[in-house]
Amino acid sequence: MQLIRSLLFNIQMYVAMFLLFCWFTPVAIFHRPAAYAAIRTYCRYVRWSAAWMIGLKSEIRGTVPQGELIIAAKHQSFFDIILICSVIPAPRFIAKKELRRTPMLGWYARRVGCVFVDRGKRGKAIQDMVAGVTDPEAPKGQLVIYPQGTRVAAGADKPYKTGVGALYTRLGQTCVPAATNVGVFWPRSAVLRKPGLAVVEFLDPLGPDLSIEAFMAEIETRIETASDALMAEAGFDAPAARAAGRTASAE
Repeated sequence: MQLIRSLLFNIQMYVAMFLLFCWFTPVAIFHRPAAYAAIRTYCRYVRWSAAWMIGLKSEIRGTVPQGELIIAAKHQSFFDIILICSVIPAPRFIAKKELRRTPMLGWYARRVGCVFVDRGKRGKAIQDMVAGVTDPEAPKGQLVIYPQGTRVAAGADKPYKTGVGALYTRLGQTCVPAATNVGVFWPRSAVLRKPGLAVVEFLDPLGPDLSIEAFMAEIETRIETASDALMAEAGFDAPAARAAGRTASAE
């Protein structure tokens, strides 16, 4: 039954995306705040429909970031994007280049100033990322970047990449780390959505005066520790899952 609920939820989620795209886009073409309003409306709708259709409630913890800054976020599935964009006022993302051509999502990503990078070309990706973010014509707001560079399953190991450190030192902005447990309930590559409480937690901000080495060490420690705690709260033992994954890889 939960699988059927999940399938119906997934279908209506994309139907709602199409309907809201049709409703907001004529205004958003000329008025960027309408694009932000469309994103927030859609994300809040998904959170609401997830709660009653599949039993997946959601919660934001910590102080919601405002103004021009960096958000370094743990990324486990599409749902953590939904939670973040449901509350921050002016999101823009460092995103993989494939998203640019995605129907509806790609247009809105371009409209709010997302920066697209080729993850397969690391050196050029960092150059393109810094150039896109520092473009004087780019919209200002909350720049969301995933330090691990991609979605990471709950309990899986993935190294933190230096791109977030390059942005931190180049922009000289405050960085807010963000932890999550959404992968416990909304796996990155599965139809089934599990009931429970999905959380994104905004952690204490880091000022712009750290060395890149100290910054990278600090965000990894904070994000991983807080995410493990959130997953434990949901009944998932992340350290044990990582240990099992390393054992399987060794075999």
